[in-house]
Amino acid sequence: MGKSINNSHIQQLIAGDEAAFDLIYETYSSKVYRLAFRFLKDAQQSEEIVQECFINLWTSREKLNAMGDIWLYLYVIAKRLSLNSLRQMCQSRELSGKLVNHIATVHNDTEEDLLVSDLEQFTERIINKLPRQQQLIFRLSRVEHLTHKEIADQLQISPNTVKNHMVEALKTLKSQLQYSDLIFMLALFFWIN
Repeated sequence: MGKSINNSHIQQLIAGDEAAFDLIYETYSSKVYRLAFRFLKDAQQSEEIVQECFINLWTSREKLNAMGDIWLYLYVIAKRLSLNSLRQMCQSRELSGKLVNHIATVHNDTEEDLLVSDLEQFTERIINKLPRQQQLIFRLSRVEHLTHKEIADQLQISPNTVKNHMVEALKTLKSQLQYSDLIFMLALFFWIN
């Protein structure tokens, strides 16, 4: 879906080009809607999240990284807006009752799997670019859940070396992903799976 969007479109958006904005909207609005609906289970509120998300994109366009991944940026904004909306809904007894009813009748595992898959593929590409030792240590820590000491014993290096490699790997990931929220999301994906 996002294949038609490239870095030149993001540069045009940053420069205030409405045609580039329209193209990005056409490409991603349905994906943002499905993400919002996954949280809110309400068509009208999901539409509102789409509008807010793209208003945010337009008003914050000058802060964008032209080399970044626009879908990941939209994902983070849409998720934050959806969670905020969900919190507000849960504060209202009537709305939270409505939400429970919707959750009981609507669930879309396929879309959730696709969204997680998109992020996992993106982060996997970044991890694959890490130096071999960093990559290995990162996977042992985040995927196999080994402690620094267990990794050190297995690789016959000092725990301090393991720690240094992890710090460097996370630094690289953070700079590549650009959006600090994604580091948290990335960590979640590794601990959930």
